Amino acid sequence: MPRPVAASQPATFRDPRLLIERSLPDPAGGASRQKPRRTVTVNLSESPLSWLHAHGHLSDRQLLAGEKLRGDYECACLGARTTMIWDSSPVSRGRRGAPAPVTPTERALHAKQRFDDALKELGRDLGDIAWRVICAGEGVPVAEKAMGWPLRSGKLVLRIALDRLGDHYRLPG
Repeated sequence: MPRPVAASQPATFRDPRLLIERSLPDPAGGASRQKPRRTVTVNLSESPLSWLHAHGHLSDRQLLAGEKLRGDYECACLGARTTMIWDSSPVSRGRRGAPAPVTPTERALHAKQRFDDALKELGRDLGDIAWRVICAGEGVPVAEKAMGWPLRSGKLVLRIALDRLGDHYRLPG
């Protein structure tokens, strides 16, 4: 549900956020009578993809496919980095120690490979609109203008790209 506009604001002001309340799952796994359910406020217009989904332009499968691509993009550290890595020092393992977990570098390399495979599956044109809207966070009109496309064509091409991503990730649908 959209957040109501405060009375002290001008009548022409429109809140660009689409805020809803979502309840968090109980960490214990059951319903607790003593504690009220915790809720969080979620901004559905945080990314262009979630905005399109919130307004009924994308299916759940298309949103999930886009989020998987964005997750691989973020995990591969392909975006701009603003801080240093604060991971702990590696622990030496003896003969009887537990197997070494996947290092952050290996995790990033695997994510980069998944990201590259997904973009290769999309091809050049579908991959361009997918990268701009899903990973770079550009709005569809901005991406259309940057690529020299006609107005209102980007949403259709993005939906085709998301359907192909859903097939690539083998999402049910």
